[in-house]
Amino acid sequence: MHGGIVRQAHRRQRQAGDRAGEGANMFDNQAMQHTSLIEMTRGGTLENQHFGSVAVVNTRGDVRAYAGDPHWLTFTRSTLKALQALPFMEAGGPQHFGFTTQHVALMCASHSGEDQHVQTAQEMLEKAGQTYQVLRCGCHVPYHFEIAGKTPSPRETFDERYNNCSGKHAGFVAYCVQHGHSLDNYEAPEHPLQQAVRGTVARVVGMDAKDLKLGVDGCSAPNYAMPLSRLAFGYARLASGAADTEFGASFAQLSEAMTCHPDLVSGTGRNDLAFMQAGQGDWVTKVGADGVQVVGSKSRGEAFALKIIDANKPALFAASVEVMEQLGWLNDFQREALRPWRAQAIINARGIQVGERRAAFTLQTP
Repeated sequence: MHGGIVRQAHRRQRQAGDRAGEGANMFDNQAMQHTSLIEMTRGGTLENQHFGSVAVVNTRGDVRAYAGDPHWLTFTRSTLKALQALPFMEAGGPQHFGFTTQHVALMCASHSGEDQHVQTAQEMLEKAGQTYQVLRCGCHVPYHFEIAGKTPSPRETFDERYNNCSGKHAGFVAYCVQHGHSLDNYEAPEHPLQQAVRGTVARVVGMDAKDLKLGVDGCSAPNYAMPLSRLAFGYARLASGAADTEFGASFAQLSEAMTCHPDLVSGTGRNDLAFMQAGQGDWVTKVGADGVQVVGSKSRGEAFALKIIDANKPALFAASVEVMEQLGWLNDFQREALRPWRAQAIINARGIQVGERRAAFTLQTP
């Protein structure tokens, strides 16, 4: 019964993806299934399987390799942030307000709420003549506590600047100030800012704006679902920077900011920081909630988008490293730098190996 439910859900999702991906490069009308990307064993016996899909796409929108269903319809979550910043970039926002590359990097961030992140968000708001009270992202305990395995003191208080999306929202606020738009509901889908975001994102990924499936993200801003292949296409273009004929100047600024300041894009001990440091300026990476990751290579003109269906983070990161391995993106330094993030032995509290996390897929070519 469970397998039948999964197959029915996949058919519905695939049908939605086919509608959303109209005009995109699709293989055929046959529904494809997710594949096991990462397996976990204990005592030599299979214990867990993490299913998902991968799409590797170039700057022409061609699917170069895949695993599972490369056109699976998925919410982009925080991988969308660099593309959500495009209306501000295209309008000359950084120059208008005197934003530095650090400020641009924070617009693309899911940051940890460390001092440098909060200070950068504060600077952005000051340059726009606003305070944190206008931010409509809400407030949560900064991620750096969870990463460090700590809990905040009862005396500590936090505001919207500590939200992992505060840089994106500060950019939203600056756009509204520059264009004279209301700040009261800038996160509403019908707001001129969000209409500009939706239209621009659609242009980047090669879709009709009406085919982007609307949802609301954790920070209350609109988020969109699209086929994995379209998301990968958007990041291939982003990574290509100035070579892109439509958004070259903006892509160059965004990709440079992200690769120059990966500590602002994520934070201490975080995945995007480790990946972009290992990429040595070539990889533009962004992780999203619930099992989404995208990595673009500037030098190769390619990007891949990956979705782990059960949203398991270790599986997501291990699968991403395995994709880069199979694509031939890794040198010896990078393999070693990413070793903690990839498939590896599972060690218990006494230091005994009790199992293994291993890749279970091989990329296919169309």
